[in-house]
Amino acid sequence: MSTPLSWPLANEAATQDLARQLAILVCGRHPDVQQSGGRIHLKGELGAGKTTLARALLRAAGVQGRIKSPSYALLESYNVSNLYFYHFDFYRFSDAHEWREAGFDELFDDQAVILIEWPEQAGTRLPPPDLDIHLQYTGFGRHATLSAHSSKGRLWLTHLNPPQA
Repeated sequence: MSTPLSWPLANEAATQDLARQLAILVCGRHPDVQQSGGRIHLKGELGAGKTTLARALLRAAGVQGRIKSPSYALLESYNVSNLYFYHFDFYRFSDAHEWREAGFDELFDDQAVILIEWPEQAGTRLPPPDLDIHLQYTGFGRHATLSAHSSKGRLWLTHLNPPQA
């Protein structure tokens, strides 16, 4: 694991900037990162901005129309230019086995973009993420800490440009 990247999120525009930069990377649109797909785990307290970040990333990736929260359905899927996006929310899981019993493990394709809110609800059953994003409240804004868990995640971190605190 590499050194985590600190990203202040003073407002929604800062969250959208982080999402835009991530979308360029996960969609393979960056000149130095041409492989699309990857797994991102979104962690943090209720209301910390996990769904806001996921929606902004999906919008920046080119998802049109309404982007629903997967809180009740557990999964929302999207397809943009033959790239699949799977947005999971495991908040309601009470047992770590539930995600496999639902058949979600079949969707974990290396070529897809997997966004998971509340990954800790699946225990140790999930494959490791490329990137963990931990969102925290700070004063009037938020703060994101991005930690890489794979060579792809480390590559993404080297191409992100956070605002100066």
